[in-house]
Amino acid sequence: MLNEKSLQQLLTTPSQKLIDDIREIEGDIMVLGAGGKMGPSLCILAARAVRAAGISKRVIAVSRFGAPGSTRELEENGVEVIRADLQDNGALARLPDVPNIIYMAGRKFGTEGHEWETWGMNATLSAFVAERFRNSRIVVFSSANIYAISPAFRGGSCETDPVVPCGEYPMSCLARERAFEYAANKYGTRVFIYRLCFAIALNYGVLCDIATSIQRRQPIQLGNACLNYIWQGSANEYAIRALLHADSPAVKMNISGPEVVSVRYAAERIGRGLGIEPVFEGTEQPDAYLVNTMRCTETFGYPAVSAGQLIDMQIDWMKNNCGTLNKPTHFEARNGKY
Repeated sequence: MLNEKSLQQLLTTPSQKLIDDIREIEGDIMVLGAGGKMGPSLCILAARAVRAAGISKRVIAVSRFGAPGSTRELEENGVEVIRADLQDNGALARLPDVPNIIYMAGRKFGTEGHEWETWGMNATLSAFVAERFRNSRIVVFSSANIYAISPAFRGGSCETDPVVPCGEYPMSCLARERAFEYAANKYGTRVFIYRLCFAIALNYGVLCDIATSIQRRQPIQLGNACLNYIWQGSANEYAIRALLHADSPAVKMNISGPEVVSVRYAAERIGRGLGIEPVFEGTEQPDAYLVNTMRCTETFGYPAVSAGQLIDMQIDWMKNNCGTLNKPTHFEARNGKY
């Protein structure tokens, strides 16, 4: 039965590929902005991979960690914790010099009306971090929203396509990328830009959003008729393994599942599982925020959990009343406003 404990176990059990790759990553790993939705499980996954590989390597999680008890599970799993506000230049300067950085810090929701905060986190801080850790390998979390909406028949935007960010949040994400590209070109910093599209962890994600709307008898918007998504366990693994692929000039890669999934299909399948007829609103458009993930699949392999399996897992999660983080993805947005 799926529950919070079994979900965490699934998310943090390393594959043999990760165990093999972590042996090849020279030096310790520090995750900046590790307190978000993905960060804690990524850190624990890395620490467990280190132990399974039988090697000595520090995994360090850096964040404000303001909530009581927010670091207990990290520390119990051998992750070192540093409480720091990355936007404090003094705190940033005091962080240890570590050869491998996974940069997850960012702001997405609440952009409208607080654009200066979004740019401060996504753009200004990125420039400071790129300068501070210019001698490290850096995997930089970014977003597929920097691309234009793509016709579904193309199968999604490729890494070589022009970026046409629409809205303040996507523009600030592109600024983050450019800050690290600058370091890669000026200092030779080895950088991997990780353009993630919809990670799924059952307690949040696009399938959770759809299932929650069905349970609440709320209409599901069909404007973005289809989407990509990926199991968060695989997304975290790829981020760690990407350290071996960081280079100068910066490497850019779309990260998501290879399937293009119809929103209507996913909703109808979840609705059948829950015994509730979904309600739809709007008309399917011929384009959406989609990414071509051929390079991702060629580099890292197929995700550990398929798109269809994730739908069935989401049904079980909702039927067992396991709860959600109440952090909607706003996957239906087509104007870059979150």
